[in-house]
Amino acid sequence: MFKSVISFSSKSKSRKLESISLYYPHYNPQKPSFSSSKPNSSKQKPLDFTPSSLKGFNRSFSSGYHLNLTQYRGSSLNRNGFAFLGRKFSTEAARESINYDVVIVGGGPAGLSAAIKLKQLCRENDVDLSVCVVEKGAEVGAHILSGNVFEPRALNELIPKWREEEAPISVRVSSDKFMLLTKKHAISMPNPFDNKGNYVISLSQFVRWLGQKAEELGVEVYPGYITIQVLFDENDNVIGIATNDMGIGKDGSKKDNYQPGVELKGRVNLFAEGCRGSLSEKIIKKFDLRKKGQGQHQTYALGIKEVWEIDANKHKPGAVVHTLGWPLDYKTYGGSFLYHMQDRQVAIGLVCALNYHNPFFNPYEEFQNLKRHPAIRPLLENGTVIQYGARTLNEGGFQSIPYPVFPGGAILGCSAGFLNVPKIKGTHTAMKSGMLAAESAFGVLHKGSNMKTYWESLKNSWVWEELRRARNYRPAFEYGLLPGMAISALEHYLLKGRAPYTLKHGKSDHEATHEASQYTPIEYPKPDGIVSFDVPTSLYRSNTNHDHDQPPHLRLRDPKVPELVNLPKYAGPESRYCPARVYEYVSDDNGQLKLQINAQNCLHCKACDIKDPKQNIEWTVPEGGGGPGYSVM
Repeated sequence: MFKSVISFSSKSKSRKLESISLYYPHYNPQKPSFSSSKPNSSKQKPLDFTPSSLKGFNRSFSSGYHLNLTQYRGSSLNRNGFAFLGRKFSTEAARESINYDVVIVGGGPAGLSAAIKLKQLCRENDVDLSVCVVEKGAEVGAHILSGNVFEPRALNELIPKWREEEAPISVRVSSDKFMLLTKKHAISMPNPFDNKGNYVISLSQFVRWLGQKAEELGVEVYPGYITIQVLFDENDNVIGIATNDMGIGKDGSKKDNYQPGVELKGRVNLFAEGCRGSLSEKIIKKFDLRKKGQGQHQTYALGIKEVWEIDANKHKPGAVVHTLGWPLDYKTYGGSFLYHMQDRQVAIGLVCALNYHNPFFNPYEEFQNLKRHPAIRPLLENGTVIQYGARTLNEGGFQSIPYPVFPGGAILGCSAGFLNVPKIKGTHTAMKSGMLAAESAFGVLHKGSNMKTYWESLKNSWVWEELRRARNYRPAFEYGLLPGMAISALEHYLLKGRAPYTLKHGKSDHEATHEASQYTPIEYPKPDGIVSFDVPTSLYRSNTNHDHDQPPHLRLRDPKVPELVNLPKYAGPESRYCPARVYEYVSDDNGQLKLQINAQNCLHCKACDIKDPKQNIEWTVPEGGGGPGYSVM
């Protein structure tokens, strides 16, 4: 095999790629990365480049041409805009290295906004910088479940003519209600949300559209690639990322379809992995960015969501409902949402803070209870569930923002934690953070400035002001539901974010779990198959898929902790906080309960990585393309 460094000529027409694929099981070279993108009209013939000893090593691009490294033994090559430099051959597989000006990890709103802004700046200044986006989903948007109330403020700045460019945004918020639920009643409350001018959208569709806009500007978007490692130079500057080796068996052996990972090296590296991003968390820890920022730990919530198709006579496009209270107890922070989208679809979900105390609490079952409420059940009856999914959310807000700049790059979007908790919105702030990071990255590459300007730009932006004004809402609920509502009302209606104090968060989520001896097990109703369902039925609707023969991506730091600590002290909480039944305690041949990990069920919500009482579970990335497969809605 060989090691090579590949650089892309800035003006090459062949740099506009939809996907680079060494191998992943979901990839179809005839299918575009974005299901709604227009067919590629390129007639370019395949390029064949490698020694016959490398037969089978094939890089495919979804734009219809293939790069086969099979014909040339020269130490360098420059053809059709590709330059291969410093190739070395060895008997062992080595990672190929590809150089870019900017490498962006994560193809969500923040990462794609950064990519688009960079290319816009290039056009405005007659500069051409190479930009790539690496996304772990099999396609952009595959790991994003539909249903979002979207504030277009950042989009208005990024793509002012988005309406003319056919953005999938058309359903304006038509009504906006806020209710306090008891077990049998729904009490209307003064509405703290201001959704005037906002839209109910499919976030998955919107992100796919952003991906298309990025590619039209010349950004290379590589879906189905898992980034497993941050690359550093000898001075601890971040110089890029490495993707995982593909075709590794569960036992660690190389399968017939083995291909080594790729090193993507950037002069600037931007991490936009979303909430609890694996590499982002490692960078935050390595450079102590939490302490350099606002100083407080991050707090999280778990959001569980379904998309339904309901009767036409019940559907009210643009209707928005938020609730507090039941089914959660008064000590557990959270609430529900119900959004009427287009085409008779509604998104319904429950968000529960992961600092809950009762180890018998089961977020999935609480969500099933929500749908049984007399104010909600009639809407769903006779309807059909189309999709199911779950994801953790940042709830730390202003107090938990880390210093987002490190040597060699920056952290964007929900990886940094820019969610506005009382609004339950983070797309607009994530996009804006990506745009600001792009401006700083462009300054570094074109003007010789410093990425520290990103931090200063953030603090001078509307993102900072919005989060600062909302900083006391979430920690107010540390005192319970009613005190939290009172403090929030004071903040919203009287102080308007100008309070002379900043409340602190309580314990970290994993430390908040109490021992099981203090509680009685919760008996949840059985699913009725009409509005409530068991986990296997819901999991089927998520289109979750992982190759069974691959190394486990859910790892126990100490395999003895589940049986010696979690089960006797906390009654095995991992079997309940996971919304996909990944963790089960089953009897062995001696009748002893042992933890069984069903990694193939994983929705990539990362609740286990956050909530495990002893932080014994490490969530790592599986092979590219694995996980949920949320279809376009």
